[in-house]
Amino acid sequence: MSTKKAYFLGTIAVALGIAIFMASDIISKYYTTRVKQISIEETAYLYITPKDSTTNVIKQLEEIIAPASAEGFAILAKHNKFDSKRRSGKFAIKDGDTMKDIYYRIVSNTQTPVKLVVPATRNIAQLVGSVSRQLMLDSSELVEFMTSPIYKQRIGYTVETFPSLFIPETYEVYWNIKPEDLMLRFMKERRNFWNDERKAKADKLGMSPEEVATLASIVDEETNNNEEKPIVAGLYINRLKKGMPLQADPTVKYALGDPTRKRILNKDLEVESPYNTYKHTGLPPGPIRIATKQGLESVLNYKKHDYLYMCAKEDFSGTHNFAKTLSEHNANAHRYQQALNKLKIKK
Repeated sequence: MSTKKAYFLGTIAVALGIAIFMASDIISKYYTTRVKQISIEETAYLYITPKDSTTNVIKQLEEIIAPASAEGFAILAKHNKFDSKRRSGKFAIKDGDTMKDIYYRIVSNTQTPVKLVVPATRNIAQLVGSVSRQLMLDSSELVEFMTSPIYKQRIGYTVETFPSLFIPETYEVYWNIKPEDLMLRFMKERRNFWNDERKAKADKLGMSPEEVATLASIVDEETNNNEEKPIVAGLYINRLKKGMPLQADPTVKYALGDPTRKRILNKDLEVESPYNTYKHTGLPPGPIRIATKQGLESVLNYKKHDYLYMCAKEDFSGTHNFAKTLSEHNANAHRYQQALNKLKIKK
């Protein structure tokens, strides 16, 4: 064989080898990015913020699946301009997914909702903290909405009645929901709760939904016992009908800025505040906390009875002794005060 022929054949062999290598590489990339399925025990999630780079996303992915599999996503991201298409949110990574599935789930913004638990907190700051920990949003942005008197007025609330907007429940929302959209969702859930039947019950009581929430917040602070709440609500409604001051200790604690105190002293009853229901008849200006659904329902479906007084039980069970007369109540109160003294509880 001549030297030229040998060289020619060698060149062809090298070229063929390179072509085969390149073809196998293309096939391998196609397999890893589009065909190869991942195997994970349970669905996991990517949480992508607007500040996350492609590298950050890949690092998250590598914590869920094998780095070799995540390489397929990196190839797709590089050749499909992922940086300009990337969306923020919560995205599922499922058993049997390919990198193509994951890639297009993100760029098409096919998110998985989160279950947002809206708790019945004692104040708006606690609510903001709880919600912010569950979502992507910046708590300072939510605070702007929650604390703005102008915004509250625009949506029909005062600073005092604003806590009545919230209905504690578990909602499905997107992790990257914006503060203004979250507020709209809160308003929607309130409208859903206050259906015609509940509005009719409030009207029968001579109360607005905000006033129902105000009384419910007092009931919630009085007792954690859901079976007792309709009885407590009925007692306060009896007092309202008779024009008697509510004389609700939780309103005094609220006025003092200390909802956790165990004992109310006579001097505490003199605190100057529209929330002090020992000094002012009727309901306070607004809720003293975000009312629970059980609290709201207990007011709307209060238990009818003749009780006008109540006092915490001396066994500290969290329930109450109820009384129809002041003399009965004073006897109950004396036993409770003795129990406090025995434990040296001063406040």
